[in-house]
Amino acid sequence: MLTHVVLLKFKPDVCEEDIRNLEQALDRLPDRIMEIQMYEFGRDVLKSERSFDFALIGLFANLPALERYQKHPDHLPVAARIQSMCSDVVTVDFAGSDSGATEAGPPEWERDPWERLKR
Repeated sequence: MLTHVVLLKFKPDVCEEDIRNLEQALDRLPDRIMEIQMYEFGRDVLKSERSFDFALIGLFANLPALERYQKHPDHLPVAARIQSMCSDVVTVDFAGSDSGATEAGPPEWERDPWERLKR
């Protein structure tokens, strides 16, 4: 799976209505673009100096699925709206680990180094 993360810093003149309209447009995308496996977005709640204003996280099967999403005709106007509203946009795309597939128990550095010899 490929995780797509987007952080948005809005321009000072972006108003509440602009943000609501963006949220509505983003909310429609999963129903229109089959490549989206999971899609979450929301506004920053801490509002610290280093915070971005808004975040979006999408989950895709692989890189070709993400690339189809990015070129999809329903995504393009939303991406253009984001560019017009933002002074800064930061993205990262990564193939993450499935935390459900990791062994339960304490982290490796907390385990008894001699445990394997005791068995």
